[in-house]
Amino acid sequence: MRKTHQGFTLIELVVVITILGILAAVALPRFTNLQRDARIAKLNAARGAVGAASALIHGTALARGGIADTLACPSALGFGPNPANNTTNICTESGRVRILNGYPTANLQGIVDAAGLTSTFPATAAALTSEQMSTTGGGAGAGAVLTIRVNGGSNPATCFFTYTAPTLPGGAPIIGATTPPSAAGNTAGC
Repeated sequence: MRKTHQGFTLIELVVVITILGILAAVALPRFTNLQRDARIAKLNAARGAVGAASALIHGTALARGGIADTLACPSALGFGPNPANNTTNICTESGRVRILNGYPTANLQGIVDAAGLTSTFPATAAALTSEQMSTTGGGAGAGAVLTIRVNGGSNPATCFFTYTAPTLPGGAPIIGATTPPSAAGNTAGC
């Protein structure tokens, strides 16, 4: 008795190739959106870090009541004199953070340092760029608006949120929403 091995028929091969083509057509766009999804997640994480840092610095400023520290900050990095005076700068575990009206200022020495958006303290523009982020505007004055962007994507100018320093004592900073989602449900340009 001789066994003969038969191969696949032409119809079976065509069906398998068709199924693989359909799977590739459905899966490929999903894989290309992973980078955009990662940038959106990074933007939302940065926005959350800014909100939390702002609240923590404000709570610390309220607890210290504007009374200058008697001891130097454990880390002599950052803005302002050492020891911290708790009205223009405040001591953190990483270093000093610039504040105005009890909240971090809208610049590198303020909210960017407080939120830890860079891997170095005090923050520099180069360190922020190495984190694939950038800032525009901002300043140490009341009402200054800092725009925080995630670099990359088709239009990075639309992948951002804003931090506005409080204009009055007792006021709170405004953390602006990210770019509105597109019809596809993703942030446009990220």
